Amino acid sequence: MPQLLHDAILLNMKAITKEAALHELAGVAATICGRFTEETLCNVLMEREAVGSTGLGNGVAIPHGKLEGLDEILLCFGRSKAGVDFNAIDNRPAHLFVLLLSPASKAGEYLQTLAMVSKVLKQPGNRQRLLDSTSRDEIASIFAA
Repeated sequence: MPQLLHDAILLNMKAITKEAALHELAGVAATICGRFTEETLCNVLMEREAVGSTGLGNGVAIPHGKLEGLDEILLCFGRSKAGVDFNAIDNRPAHLFVLLLSPASKAGEYLQTLAMVSKVLKQPGNRQRLLDSTSRDEIASIFAA
């Protein structure tokens, strides 16, 4: 699984709407990637959300998309203490976000990464640790395990 970089971890997201959350995460991704603007990345995410919400329930959302011209899979993590209405299937707000962007050419690796992220977030203990953590190191280690 691609590494979750420290600079890609937001401990206290400010967004209170779904669109603002996507912009906030896309901004971090754009800074790390350096090749795309926040707007470009956000548009990719919004197009995917139009197909169906990536709010999975249990306080988790995994906004994701594929992008021509991206070299490597990019992961970002965000946490919202207040929670964001993400149209999740359980109608509860999302507190934990993992943004996943992939080169269009890496479909297999993209699906594997999505599956690994989902596996980590399905475990109640991991979700609680991610909510309680005060350090980027700890968050990165949960996804590296």
